[in-house]
Amino acid sequence: MEADKDIQQMKKRLLELAKRSYSQNVYTFTPFLGLSEQQAYHEISGQLSYAGCGMEGGCPLCERKMIRFGNEESLGYTEDYPILCLRIEPLNSKFAEILSHRDFLGAIMNLGIERDTVGDIFVQDKMAYLFCQDAIAPYLTEHLEQVRRTRVKCVISDIPEHLVTPSLESVTVSVASPRIDGVISKLYNMARSQSQELFRTGKIFINGRLTENGSYLLKPGDAVTARGFGRFIYTGEQGETRKGKRRICVEVYR
Repeated sequence: MEADKDIQQMKKRLLELAKRSYSQNVYTFTPFLGLSEQQAYHEISGQLSYAGCGMEGGCPLCERKMIRFGNEESLGYTEDYPILCLRIEPLNSKFAEILSHRDFLGAIMNLGIERDTVGDIFVQDKMAYLFCQDAIAPYLTEHLEQVRRTRVKCVISDIPEHLVTPSLESVTVSVASPRIDGVISKLYNMARSQSQELFRTGKIFINGRLTENGSYLLKPGDAVTARGFGRFIYTGEQGETRKGKRRICVEVYR
């Protein structure tokens, strides 16, 4: 019930931002939205299209994204998304702890930062790259000095190449059909009942949209997120096995 109320409030806010952008001839932006919040946008996207909508998180791998209302065609000028990339790294790598996504996020939240001002965090060895609203970047670079017991520095950074061009691994699996529940079950080595539970609990997104239909037949180019397990792109069938199963190929994000 509370989740439904939040979705309705989000829809109302999106409609307001679209109207303001169109009537005032200005770009308007949401904060960073998670996949379930983005679902509110997808459900009413037809009512918002007049305002020229777009979505961006900072790099192709980002799940948390801002929605922008307005485009050059309708407004006659351009305005970038207010997103910056920050690099968080230990002052002394030799003595730094192995830190997790939760560690970095916890240190940021402990500074009193609102969650919706922060996008995705990508952990690499003992450091991390963080996408955030440009307005809070100066505060973070000045005040984020420690993650757990490790002293760190936080600086504005270019987006590293491995985030601009994600690393994908081609994986081939044999399934009865390209039904998404069967593909997920095979790809992540789980029972079909476990796969179906992911749909019941709202953990599966196709092309950014929540799907509860485990019988959906994947189409080439579909991007799938299984929360807690990973992401992949379905690229299509590659023939049949001797036992009559379909050999399909996916590109898995690594």
